[in-house]
Amino acid sequence: MTRSVDLAIIGSGVVGSAYINQLKNLKGAIKFNVIYLARSSKEALYSKDYQPVDLSNYKTAKAEPILSLDDLVNYLKNANKPVILVDNTSNESIANYYPNFIKNGISIATPNKKAFSSNLKIWKEIWDSESQANSGIVYHESTVGAGLPIIGPLKDLVLTGDKIDKIEGIFSGTLSYIFNEFSTIEKNDIKFSDIVKKAKDLGYTEPDPRDDLNGLDVARKVTILARISGLEVESPTSFPVESLIPKQLESVESSAEFLEKLPEFDNEIQKIKDEAFNNQQVLRFIGEVDLKNNKASVGIGKYSFDHPFASLKGSDNVVSIKSERYPNPLIIQGAGAGAEVTAHGVLADTVKIAERIAN
Repeated sequence: MTRSVDLAIIGSGVVGSAYINQLKNLKGAIKFNVIYLARSSKEALYSKDYQPVDLSNYKTAKAEPILSLDDLVNYLKNANKPVILVDNTSNESIANYYPNFIKNGISIATPNKKAFSSNLKIWKEIWDSESQANSGIVYHESTVGAGLPIIGPLKDLVLTGDKIDKIEGIFSGTLSYIFNEFSTIEKNDIKFSDIVKKAKDLGYTEPDPRDDLNGLDVARKVTILARISGLEVESPTSFPVESLIPKQLESVESSAEFLEKLPEFDNEIQKIKDEAFNNQQVLRFIGEVDLKNNKASVGIGKYSFDHPFASLKGSDNVVSIKSERYPNPLIIQGAGAGAEVTAHGVLADTVKIAERIAN
């Protein structure tokens, strides 16, 4: 007899559509029935008798108004099979509602960082809810490093009693690309503003590059890793986060105006780059969790030419985990951004949950 689970998918944007395509091609022993698919913030595909949604025409099929989160919980908890909620959004309201899903036996697979990196109270509620009898279970590997195996191995180390000393990494594909091009082991005359513009043209940045350059995305990922390691960070704004946005440009209205004026400030970061190069170092934008000193930080770091971070290429992420068992750090490196790898991470989490709950 084939084991199966029911899925509720929220979001069919860039990551969501990649997830659905990968799900359609999935081969395995467990059957996945999509019983609810929120195609946008206004409409969804579902039926009162829990018939599976046809994924071959989900973009054009006749839709219903989306269910409120309260109604969605009631709908899912009355499903015929164990249910996994796949939240492919970055919506904070949905993230804050996770404890209610979990308490009602609904499991969650998601790349949504908001639930795990915002208020510490929500973080605690999620894991307190998961620890209750008959609750849902939660996997969120893709909240840090897209599909890279970072959270799973870190949780395993902590679960088995290892003591984490330090986590250090390049957690933004956008800022990885910018600094890998800007600061190299060979002398170059590339200007910081030119690389930011190029990154935007290549689609590596958010529509407004300031959303990458302010460091908050990296701070959210550092918050998640700190909390898993045992450092109770209150929020992503409760520790030092270096912004790459010149103070004078923080309040300009449009991203176009920001990019136009950014060259006026190239000299400031150029001096830091030249000073590092003269000491045989490169600049990288780093997130760090220092468990020995109970602190977290985000900002520009300097690394010698022979350091693993100095040889990073393209938009790769890399994380170094130093612990009692790994005095020579465990290094995890690879593509840490992009719809396909993010969707792969969420789908892998979906399968792991299904293996535990399918009947």
